[in-house]
Amino acid sequence: MKKYLAVIGVCLLAACTTIGINSTKEGLVEYTGAQRDIFTKGKAERVMSLEALAGRSGLYGVGPVEGFDGEITVLDGKPYVSKVRETGKVLEQSHHHGAFFFVWTEQAQWRDIPIPVAVKGYIDLQNFVKTQAGGAGIDTSKPFPFRLTGTPTEIKWHINVDRTEGKAVTQELFLKSKAPYVTRNEPVDIIGFYAEHHGGVFISDSAPAIKRDSGLKNAIHIHFVAHADKMTGHIDNIALGSGMVLHLPKL
Repeated sequence: MKKYLAVIGVCLLAACTTIGINSTKEGLVEYTGAQRDIFTKGKAERVMSLEALAGRSGLYGVGPVEGFDGEITVLDGKPYVSKVRETGKVLEQSHHHGAFFFVWTEQAQWRDIPIPVAVKGYIDLQNFVKTQAGGAGIDTSKPFPFRLTGTPTEIKWHINVDRTEGKAVTQELFLKSKAPYVTRNEPVDIIGFYAEHHGGVFISDSAPAIKRDSGLKNAIHIHFVAHADKMTGHIDNIALGSGMVLHLPKL
């Protein structure tokens, strides 16, 4: 009886750990928190611990570390967390981090789609992802994940770093709190989320790759993990290389 109760207790604890995330399931993704909340709250406070998602194979997710202290990428259950320190950028591979918003999916099977050479940049990629997803039977009016593998010609990316000096977060301080980097001709894994109606939630209302007066809308949030050093970050712009592959969920 005692052994039975102990097992029940462990199960209840596991359930509480998962249920403890105040999240929303929509389309093929789940998410918690919202980017826009930092402007109403004046700070980038934790809404979840990455530990609540530990141990899940097939888990892919992206989000920013609480307090503008880095970027989180999860690939097939493995966490990659980049931060900026006095010595430069560093990488941590543990679940002991909190996010001020996070979006994730659990996918065991993916279909591979070669990316044609005509798909060259960020906007091309966004359009290609939507077209291919629709053709694969995915409801593109709802959020869905996608992956890319290969060697981009160039990635412009950033890691969040707190430059608010303790002041309430504004749009200006938000844009300032980023350390920019450029990576060229390095093999990477990319995880992304497409959503047309979640601007200010887990999709930025704007993206450096999209001109403000273009009339185009940002609909993707993409992170990468480099094969060589496992460094990760948020992609602001990308020039795709030849032979890259798009991976979409198998329905």
